[in-house]
Amino acid sequence: MATADDCIFCKIAAGELPATIIDEDERTLAFMDIAPATPGHALVIPRRHSRDLLEIGAEDLQACVLAAQRLARRMHERLDADGVNLINSCGARAWQTVFHFHVHVIPRYADDPLKLPWSPTPGDPEAIAELGDELRA
Repeated sequence: MATADDCIFCKIAAGELPATIIDEDERTLAFMDIAPATPGHALVIPRRHSRDLLEIGAEDLQACVLAAQRLARRMHERLDADGVNLINSCGARAWQTVFHFHVHVIPRYADDPLKLPWSPTPGDPEAIAELGDELRA
């Protein structure tokens, strides 16, 4: 697993690797995804290395969400995006491939080919209630 020393996103944040940077502040950096799902797809990362959603500190997480919102507004205004998906993958099973917390900010358009990875269908209400009991604080 990547550490801060060999993390590609840490190297981008440090200016050691090139990226098309589109937004930054003291805690975050946003840059264009090199394998875009739709035109304008970007990533928001914390400058400080955190492996994933389970590891990131509250302040860096909040800063990333606010940066993603800024970027989503810009996509709506400047790219005429019809919508925006924010996607975070936490762990290899959840499709995380770079182990530095990041949020995909994906502009959506009426004619884009991107589809959700599942088709939502109603679940078993009893099973949902039981799982809710397990997760309730």
